[in-house]
Amino acid sequence: MLPAGANTGSQAPTVANAAAQVPPAVESALRRTLAERLPGAGRVDEIRRTPMAGLYEVRIGSDILYTDAEGNHLIQGEMIDLRNRRNLTEERVEKLMAVDFDDLPLKDAFVMVRGNGKRKVAVFEDPNCGYCKRFERDLQKVDNVTVYLFLYPILGPDSTEKSRNIWCSRDKARAWLDWMIRNEPAARADDKCDAGALARNTEFGKRHRITGTPTLIFTNGTRVPGAIGPADLEKLLAAGGK
Repeated sequence: MLPAGANTGSQAPTVANAAAQVPPAVESALRRTLAERLPGAGRVDEIRRTPMAGLYEVRIGSDILYTDAEGNHLIQGEMIDLRNRRNLTEERVEKLMAVDFDDLPLKDAFVMVRGNGKRKVAVFEDPNCGYCKRFERDLQKVDNVTVYLFLYPILGPDSTEKSRNIWCSRDKARAWLDWMIRNEPAARADDKCDAGALARNTEFGKRHRITGTPTLIFTNGTRVPGAIGPADLEKLLAAGGK
């Protein structure tokens, strides 16, 4: 992946971005050809040059493919920079999957603070997720952290019901921990309770391709899918997610 540079006050593209730009005629022709030849692939979001002459990156959502200028051949795989020992495809996907912490809809999460709460992490979890329960037990060993918990019921209708009961509890954090750690279910939610946050969380997750739980997002935008132990979590929090 070509490193991004910084603009110097003008609206001109950076050197790196300019290098990635595709001639308009080539891009237009490629888009038409790919639309005809890949009708079920979805909308092409972006076409960029790659460091390999004659090869272009085609981005569909967060999926990365490669093609020639005529759209005659398609490569589905990883591009490796052998000289610098870098997986360019992996780096590109990581950048695409990163979520700006400031863009998280924190109003749709509830907060758990331990110690001074200076370190922050957002977590998307399903109440029926066994890995999430293990993660929550390990999380009790981590201090001086603020956790923004997004209920993310994607494992079935029962997950939605449990999430609604937790969200509508007077003390959401306590209801969550009672269930995840002590296996004590929350009381049934009042029918009048507004649990719209659950649908919004699900929609947010779909847009950002959060496909499993738990998924952790750190303040630098780094995303970590899956449960991690307290030692690894401590390292990531100390590095801001790096």
